[in-house]
Amino acid sequence: MTAPVTTRGPQETPGPRGGRGSEELIRAEEPVLAHNYHPLPVVVARAEGTWVEDVEGRCYLDMLAGYSALNFGHRHPALIEAAHHQLDRLTLTSRAFHNDRLAEFAERLAALTGQDMVLPMNTGAEAVESGVKVARKWAYDVKGVPADRATIVVAADNFHGRTTTIVSFSTDETARSGFGPFTPGFRIVPYNDLAALEAAVDETTAAVLIEPIQGEAGVIIPDDGYLAGVRELTRRRGCLFVADEIQSGLGRTGSTLAVEHESVVPDVLLLGKALGGGIVPVSAVVGRRDVLGVLHPGEHGSTFGGNPLAAAVGTAVVELLETGEFQRRAAELGVILREGLAGLVGKGVVGFRSRGLWAGVDVDPALGTGREISERLMREGILVKDTHGSTIRLAPPLTITGEELREALGALEKVLG
Repeated sequence: MTAPVTTRGPQETPGPRGGRGSEELIRAEEPVLAHNYHPLPVVVARAEGTWVEDVEGRCYLDMLAGYSALNFGHRHPALIEAAHHQLDRLTLTSRAFHNDRLAEFAERLAALTGQDMVLPMNTGAEAVESGVKVARKWAYDVKGVPADRATIVVAADNFHGRTTTIVSFSTDETARSGFGPFTPGFRIVPYNDLAALEAAVDETTAAVLIEPIQGEAGVIIPDDGYLAGVRELTRRRGCLFVADEIQSGLGRTGSTLAVEHESVVPDVLLLGKALGGGIVPVSAVVGRRDVLGVLHPGEHGSTFGGNPLAAAVGTAVVELLETGEFQRRAAELGVILREGLAGLVGKGVVGFRSRGLWAGVDVDPALGTGREISERLMREGILVKDTHGSTIRLAPPLTITGEELREALGALEKVLG
């Protein structure tokens, strides 16, 4: 597969390139895979840049980018080179020993985000769980909250993952129903409502945990001043501001972090997805020394967290972001995305929200559900994913070209026409 793929959209070919075809592979999954996902009926076999190819050789423009895990596209040469080099040297030691890649990764990630210390983990949900533990430990050791009484304030319609503790403070009944009893210690307030947040914070509050932009909810962008208000409130009331930038961070919105749009520096940042370059799962809790410093040996850990392969890839990701190129691309191409979507309002699109190369698009329900629109776009060679109701998300790799972006917007206009 060359980069970029020149074949546009699904192309008819004589049959699968060896092995089983898409329909047979999809049927084969049914009896052996747990049904925790409802994928679109496309079976990807290869990918490069912004394009993927299925087992029959049909090509699709990827407008989802692994929910931002592929911010730098599929198989970015610098990231693949870093992984290959490390695979030939060392992949895992566990944190029982030091490794020669971890210090550089931590130093450069801390510098990129303007923080002091890094707690390396693997998945986004693991970073959130770790952030919850750190906030509670800080509340007991530093703030002086009585034992087992710490609370964390979160926002309605949040998405921070699907572990038992995380769904305990979700308002999505699909994620919650059937999984109780739930972990106590969380207070839920409306998103983008500073008055409600102020009322929920008291002397037991360890932290306010929010997404600067709510991704799963439909790319919900708060009012100007909301994030700065959260920062001021948490500082004044003596609790932590924990920002979940797992989807919004690392270039997606046109800046390294979404909080930078309001010049806000949280006490703790939760990072993941793009940090692993689409190659390995890498996440991190990044924060001030007086916050992450509350952890001591044996209180938290991860066998694979901070492994040499993850650190090597993560360092290569930070190197890409240090240039500012990808942040600039997201900002500049975001103008094309926003203007293109604005032109579709009243033509099947009833509303949208966008920042950088990230958008939630509300389609007229009379034209179909988000799932149905996603399937129609798939048939046009464009891969997106629905969220709630008739809303679809657009989050292409930051390597996408203006031409490719316009091609995707043209396909959306066609399926809505």
